[in-house]
Amino acid sequence: MTPHWIWQQPDWPDFRWQPEALAPLLRECVQAQGQLLGMTGAVTTSLNAQNELDALLQNIVTSSAIEGEQLNVGSVRSSLARRLGLEWADDNPVSPRSEGLAQLLLDATRHFNHPLTVERLLEWHEWLFPEQAAFTHRQIRVGALRGEEPMQVVSGRLDRPTVHFEAPPRQGLEQQLQTFINWFEASRHQAGLDPLLRAGIAHFWFVTLHPFDDGNGRLTRALTDLALAQGEPQAIRFHAMSVSILDNRAGYYRVLEHCQKATLDITDWLIWFLQTLLRSLQKAMSQIERVLGKARFWQAHRSSAITPEQTKVLNRLLDGGERGFEQGISAAQYQAVAKVSKATATRHLAELLEKGCLQRLPGGGRSTRYNINYPEP
Repeated sequence: MTPHWIWQQPDWPDFRWQPEALAPLLRECVQAQGQLLGMTGAVTTSLNAQNELDALLQNIVTSSAIEGEQLNVGSVRSSLARRLGLEWADDNPVSPRSEGLAQLLLDATRHFNHPLTVERLLEWHEWLFPEQAAFTHRQIRVGALRGEEPMQVVSGRLDRPTVHFEAPPRQGLEQQLQTFINWFEASRHQAGLDPLLRAGIAHFWFVTLHPFDDGNGRLTRALTDLALAQGEPQAIRFHAMSVSILDNRAGYYRVLEHCQKATLDITDWLIWFLQTLLRSLQKAMSQIERVLGKARFWQAHRSSAITPEQTKVLNRLLDGGERGFEQGISAAQYQAVAKVSKATATRHLAELLEKGCLQRLPGGGRSTRYNINYPEP
């Protein structure tokens, strides 16, 4: 019978790939890692702590969002801040859920020298589900491998489901998981295996085993962070791969399904993995560039007489992101953000133009928009 799933191939799990197809992407990722670390060296300790917290928070929140779960961001932030030794003046209470998720990711990224064992994975699973009744519609085996029933990823109608993937059977799962763990430990010191490829292989292998009732995707991504931390302990602190996976969630599931039904040549998966990792590194560099730009801006204008309302708007523009007015800010938007009158908004904008804080973008009349006038590095 022709194998339908990759784990039914006779030489499973002897993965293969085409090095020449991966070499350019690998070079780009390694260069991006180096650039990211170089940029963090120019940032103060306090700002680096903030960047690390933001990256960890994004990783946790988006890894759950990939699975359709919306977390309490404030609670997760508080749990992370406390564990990182950062003081936060907020009223967000921590929960067993946020505590477990913070503990899981920090264990993967901070304790990367600890060996991977079955016991460690079971403990991760317990941290992932500290109060399962609160957020799952069915009972799952917490801190234990899945049961005897087939483990399938399905969609569509209940009476006519589409099976996207079926994991290896329960019988022999302990041995399969131990084979993976033995490889994970030995491959860390394997000459000729790039650490980034190792992380991609680990991701694909573990998610294909699907060893738990639930939480396999989140544990897979935590395991990937562990592998990346073992390859580059500093860079992992500042980028969040789950953010880039969420940005292309459909592509993530599509490439997994394609490769889990194919041969043991996983080049297509590794190309997708490296492309996604590269985007996460580039996102992190953009964020740190904004931080550096903001620091340069306020250093250049440290002696300027700027009102609290103007400072609020300038910081919104400098921070960028969803709330940052990437297309520039209009007088009406300035009025709304600063909570001032129309006449005051117009006067404030004119003052900021005169001081060189803002530049007027092309266009005129009511559509006139303004953006930050960054000083030269």
